[in-house]
Amino acid sequence: MDLIGELSRTLNIPAPQVSSAVRLLDEGNTVPFIARYRKEMTGGLTDTALRDLEEHLLRLRRLDERRGEILRALNDQGVTDRELLGRVGEASSMTELEDLYRPYRPKRRTRASAARERGLEPLADSLLAQRGGPEALAQPFADPDKGVPDIQEALQGARDILCERMSEDAALRARLRAVCRAQGRIVTSLAGDDEGVYGNYKAYTDAPDRMPGYRILAVDRGEREGFLKVRFEVDEERVLPLIRRAYSRPGPCAEQIRLACEDAWRRLIAPSLEREIRAGMTERAAADALKVFGENLRHLLMQPPVRGRVTLGVDPGFRTGCKLAVVDEAGRVLGLGVGHFTLPGQEQGKERAREWILDAHRRWGFTAVAIGNGTASRESEGFIVSLLREMPGVEYMIVSEAGASVYSASKLGAEEFPDMDVSLRSAVSIARRLQDPLAELVKIDPKAIGVGQYQHDMDQAELSRTLDHVVEDCVNFVGVELSTASPQLLSYVAGIGPKLAENIVAYRDSAGIATRKDLKKVPKLGPRAFEQCAGFLRLRESPEPLDRTAVHPESYAAAGSALKILKVPAGAGVRAAAERYGIARLAEACGVGPLTLSDILDEMEKPGRDPRDELPPPVLRRDVMSLDDLKPGMALKGTVRNVVDFGAFVDIGVHEDGLVHVSRMSERFIRHPSQAVRTGDVVDVWVVGVDRAKNRISLSMLPPDKQGGKT
Repeated sequence: MDLIGELSRTLNIPAPQVSSAVRLLDEGNTVPFIARYRKEMTGGLTDTALRDLEEHLLRLRRLDERRGEILRALNDQGVTDRELLGRVGEASSMTELEDLYRPYRPKRRTRASAARERGLEPLADSLLAQRGGPEALAQPFADPDKGVPDIQEALQGARDILCERMSEDAALRARLRAVCRAQGRIVTSLAGDDEGVYGNYKAYTDAPDRMPGYRILAVDRGEREGFLKVRFEVDEERVLPLIRRAYSRPGPCAEQIRLACEDAWRRLIAPSLEREIRAGMTERAAADALKVFGENLRHLLMQPPVRGRVTLGVDPGFRTGCKLAVVDEAGRVLGLGVGHFTLPGQEQGKERAREWILDAHRRWGFTAVAIGNGTASRESEGFIVSLLREMPGVEYMIVSEAGASVYSASKLGAEEFPDMDVSLRSAVSIARRLQDPLAELVKIDPKAIGVGQYQHDMDQAELSRTLDHVVEDCVNFVGVELSTASPQLLSYVAGIGPKLAENIVAYRDSAGIATRKDLKKVPKLGPRAFEQCAGFLRLRESPEPLDRTAVHPESYAAAGSALKILKVPAGAGVRAAAERYGIARLAEACGVGPLTLSDILDEMEKPGRDPRDELPPPVLRRDVMSLDDLKPGMALKGTVRNVVDFGAFVDIGVHEDGLVHVSRMSERFIRHPSQAVRTGDVVDVWVVGVDRAKNRISLSMLPPDKQGGKT
């Protein structure tokens, strides 16, 4: 297979760009490095495009690997059919390959193989060729000594052989598959009296290709848990004629062929295609869910940090109290405590907690409070808000605490805070999440962050790989301050990994790393690793100004030449000067490509810039609301917490997130909520309705006068 040509056609990317990207990947370069520092070679392909290309490349290579296995198996069986071998060589999908190989695949004992052992294959050929009446043709094969007691048994065996042939006919299967996809229906019903959470599926039906991914995963789970029965239905009058036309013709054996066609469909082909179609549906749904999870995680990690604020972290709780941690602007722990203020009757506890928090405010001057959104969050929020009038300038924000307990009990948490109680570590993590979401969340298994749908139903290895790629891309896009980075954060930098990250931190803490060049002294960090990682590591105190930027050391000479030619210092105005001079002309003079030069100019224009600062800042509050405060039509500002196939959950400052259904997101038609919002977005919403019994809030991103009849 022409991999480059196939990738170019599938991804709609010019073949030279694909060829360069594949070569760079095969040489061991990381996606972030290629996307940032090899733009001239790939034509500026983004990290997202490169990840997509990498996935398709892996899939095509798996296809080629399977093709090779099948060709070797056919050769071992002595198959020399040139047409078959040619079709195997040209097959463009795994389904097509497996259909072609099906007749030659080693099988367990079947009714057809038993019939062949009894010598009935010639009878099957005679029936198909209409060489006479069926009874007359079967008479010579009726031999009790061979396990064929009578004519009817002989005919049944011959039909079994024909059934297997029909079921293994690749061309016929392709036609039947197409009809089943177009005309078939998935039908669900309750398996018992208890519908659980699957009430929506007690009488549900939909076409395989139109069924939304989240419904596919819900039905799969309901069936797996025993709440639902699921069947695949297709009108036999749409499929049986296809089989008959392929194998039946007028003659004395037409009835035998008709019986074989019907048996082949009902016993072999239909169950096989149902399994295949449903497996394909689940695969599609899982791929969509992976994409949604990855996009949600990307936007969560890329939320702007709340810099320069001493922060109080609150991990809410009832019986064991709320864990409190004050951290300075760099995330270093200043003070720890426990407050009992979330249960009725805790007046003494509330007073002690009040004194502790007000004293902490006087001592350390925190101006932000991060409150975890778990159990007792609403009660904690109310207590904190009651103290804000005594702490001028202090604001608060509800922060997702997903995975905080995982971090607290992890080996990493124990290494970072060996003498700290496990429960207090989560309060520190919550405070740091407000200060820098990316730096803190990388310490947690991405699967534990909880911004997806049906994540536990997916292939966990594939989920981990996908989410790790998202984290890696985010970390490298933002860059890492080498002087303070944790080993976990460094492990996601291109070319580093966990072991090398530990070596870097150990060397930094013992000998010090003043410049990027010092990285070359780190044990086990060779030239290739340095090439991959150097541009993503920043040193704000380095004597070399470019070490504070995303300019790669290999381009330092070009950056210096640009400033000399333009006769301007680094800072605002560099790009304008370059444009007056001519970007292409300057790039040629500096010995780099225009795309690389453009990136260098951006960095020198705003050295040390953080791309997250260009996004809307997080919403911090000074008041509190409850469900009782919400009225239909009320306008609010909220933060998108999670995006799923059917809508988005938005934090509007009450304990429960509200749901904006996809139909209420835009006046124009959108296929998926991600076309309108992203995790972390700050959006204007209007209250549509409140179900206090179920603690559900319906929201709209359309103002009341544009909501029309939507409910």
